[in-house]
Amino acid sequence: MSDTKFTAPVAQESLHLELSERSPVPSLREKILAIRNSLRPGQQQMADWQSGPLAISAVPGAGKSTGMAAAAAIAIARQYERSSSRSHLVVVTFTRSAAANIKAKIRKDLKKLSLPQTGFFVYTLHGLALNIASRHPDLSGLQLENVTLITPTQSHRFIRTAVEQWIANNPGIYLRLLEGHQFDGEETERLRRQSVLRTEVLPELANTVIHEAKSSGISPEKLREWSKQTTDEYTILSVAAGLYEQYQKLMRSRDFIDYDDMILAALRVLENDSARRIEQNQVFAVFEDEAQDSSPLQTQLLEILASDGQYGGVRGDKGDKGDEGDNSALLTPNSSLLTPHSSLLTPNSPLPTPHSPLNLVRVGDPNQAINSTFTPADPIYFRQFCEECDRIQRLATMDQAGRSTRIIIEAANFALKWINNQSLAKTNNGQQIPDNRQVPFRLQTIRPVEAGDPQDNANPAPVGRGLELYTPRDIHHTVELLSQRVIELFGEDPTQNSAAILVRENRQGRWLAEALTPVCKEHKITLYDVGERDRRSHVPQEILALLQFCDRPHSPDYLKAALEALVQRQLIPTQDLNALASLPEEFLYPGPLAAPQPETVQKAARLCRNLLRARLELPLYQLISFLALTLNYDQAELATADKLAERVNQQIAGNSSMGGMLSTLSEIVSSERFEPVETEDSEERYTRRGQLTIITMHKAKGLDWDYVFLPFLHENLIPGRFWVPPQSQFLGDFTLSEVARAQIRAALHGESTIPDVTQAWEQAKHLKISEEYRLLYVAMTRAKRLVWMSAAQKAPFTWSKPDNLQEQAPCPVFPALKRQFPECVMNLGVMTKQA
Repeated sequence: MSDTKFTAPVAQESLHLELSERSPVPSLREKILAIRNSLRPGQQQMADWQSGPLAISAVPGAGKSTGMAAAAAIAIARQYERSSSRSHLVVVTFTRSAAANIKAKIRKDLKKLSLPQTGFFVYTLHGLALNIASRHPDLSGLQLENVTLITPTQSHRFIRTAVEQWIANNPGIYLRLLEGHQFDGEETERLRRQSVLRTEVLPELANTVIHEAKSSGISPEKLREWSKQTTDEYTILSVAAGLYEQYQKLMRSRDFIDYDDMILAALRVLENDSARRIEQNQVFAVFEDEAQDSSPLQTQLLEILASDGQYGGVRGDKGDKGDEGDNSALLTPNSSLLTPHSSLLTPNSPLPTPHSPLNLVRVGDPNQAINSTFTPADPIYFRQFCEECDRIQRLATMDQAGRSTRIIIEAANFALKWINNQSLAKTNNGQQIPDNRQVPFRLQTIRPVEAGDPQDNANPAPVGRGLELYTPRDIHHTVELLSQRVIELFGEDPTQNSAAILVRENRQGRWLAEALTPVCKEHKITLYDVGERDRRSHVPQEILALLQFCDRPHSPDYLKAALEALVQRQLIPTQDLNALASLPEEFLYPGPLAAPQPETVQKAARLCRNLLRARLELPLYQLISFLALTLNYDQAELATADKLAERVNQQIAGNSSMGGMLSTLSEIVSSERFEPVETEDSEERYTRRGQLTIITMHKAKGLDWDYVFLPFLHENLIPGRFWVPPQSQFLGDFTLSEVARAQIRAALHGESTIPDVTQAWEQAKHLKISEEYRLLYVAMTRAKRLVWMSAAQKAPFTWSKPDNLQEQAPCPVFPALKRQFPECVMNLGVMTKQA
């Protein structure tokens, strides 16, 4: 694929002529050209778009959102001129915070054009699907007032119940799994294996396959068909199909939906000719950001919407609908929407043409695809879209980036090429044959911006050496060196700079936060641990603690949990909670002979009695909102509490009781990822100046800081090794879930055969290694002026036991960076003497 070949969809002369002829406002031409000319070459190619498909492959820091916002505003301006129709532009991005950010930028550019700040909608993919499904409830099958949206984890009771029901229905296959590759029949071992299968192996398989299959429109029947093409002794895909089928029955019986159901519901709407034309006629184009993170059905949804209203909307042969039976909530294997909508899914499908009715602009970076090993996102579809657009000269590459200083750009480019070469050497036995599926990265080099670039302080001067490579003795020495560098960087005026420590695991972040807290307090540096605050919403946990106390105030455990929540919210002073909770009656209602309570205890007791009084006086449906006010929640927390109350009250409708409320809340806390409502821009919260942020590499995507610290770069984490837990090794040297994922993706990619267990496990390992290297690349390119990298000689084998230090090999790219950039290797001996 060429990185340079691109024919602009609109020649400059054509643009000038069109605007001069059509513009009803004499100054609109100059305003559009002013916005266009303020952009970089790759961004300009996006702004020149008029119709048809267009792929934009952008490097980190290239200004994707700025370019997309400008291109959107110009496209809306052209639409105003061309047509009086009420059709609008749909902009789709990955997260709510990104949607809010790009919406603000589009409005700003429309204001520059003196145009109404309308004519477009910005959605997340699931928000768009829900919007379509809710407008056509009869076709989508979603009655929003009757369904409950959940985000189940592996421990959710629906997953657990599906496992138990599958076991009851399939005793023979379950017995085969129990036997594994060898079994002597010993009863204790049998019981151990039963526990592992019921609580770990089968729930993990169900959770993985349900997301993979539903996000691709694959039914249980299709999985069973694919299973017949495999030779594995456990018939893994058939087992997965049974688990998936049981899960779907449970979801429908309770009127629950998950996020994949939203996409499927929208696609059911678009299968109807009339509804599809209505939706298509309202949209003149679709712009998608972060396209590398789309799943197959999400891609298909956007392509249908982006098709011309006169066009049928589904490319490929349509089959008759079969009997949907128990899988009516899914697309059936013969449904037309399972026919690939574009050439993305099968190599021989028709390609888009320059005059294709597909008005779709997709912007992304295949090299920043970091979600595919734990979500259904699959970067192969965007890579193929780029290849297809390249063939028809509709590919633009945004390869100029102004975020980072030059040494960081050089280091990131070197790491990319070195990793690709290593991967090719392994997969091709030294024959350098480029293949999109064999190498972790698309060959795309970051270039600094040209002189006169409009970005303020583009490619800033480095701080220190810009790239600093450390090899500490152990993780404690790492903290010493990191602390010393942080103090130096924040020393003069901390409010002028931002910094972050990017970790691979939340457990590393927790350990670091504990180690750095005293240093940051001493030097008045704000330390923000994102993992601790944002790992999950604290609102359900705190509300549950108070409600459990209200239900059983004489329980010492529940009283202590409620008091801990009140202390955490700073509503009562810190004190010995064990002493208060040990005698609940004496604490809450002291008798006349009891010793006088200190003021701090009296304050806590009064607040607890107020909670009990509210339990008696308020109706059940108002309790959560009252508790949220009592806890002195801020705006975002109150909105999250309202969302929680609505969810709980909906679930217990018809059987309203304190027991039902507690049961529902307990399940949300223990087995769901309840998403808080965000009213503050998370980007601003994580990148505040004067703040040292501890954040995972995954969550850091899309953000940047002046200084970025990357400690603990060891081979056992990046790229890591696929590890089979000892307790499940009786099944073999693989995990059922990863084998199933690899087999499903092979079938979706149109491969001639579905890989056997050994091949699928190797493919899964390759996918994992590739993604871990892309994650490191993302982490390195978050830095503007300094990236600090270290790999200690001794580190924990697992961060669940951080004190168990042993010799650890560095991430393979780390020694390569030291060889390539010897001037950036820090001499610790000299530093120790200076200290």
